[in-house]
Amino acid sequence: MNPLLWPVRSCANGLGLAWWARVETRSPDAVYWFGPFVRRRTLETHLPAFLDDIQAESPGSLEHRVLRTRRGEPLTEFGG
Repeated sequence: MNPLLWPVRSCANGLGLAWWARVETRSPDAVYWFGPFVRRRTLETHLPAFLDDIQAESPGSLEHRVLRTRRGEPLTEFGG
């Protein structure tokens, strides 16, 4: 991600206009958030590498959704 675009991404996120990927795994139970992105196409371009990194951890299952939302910390949530 281009660091010069961070103010634009931050503003889009604050307004709930940023694109995020919500990636949910089972075994381990976790939710990972990937973003923010100003353009959906940019997110979709970078998402496969992120999914490959998570897949390398051998989760029992992996599902993802692309959505436009506002998101803050934490970007990783572990289930109980």
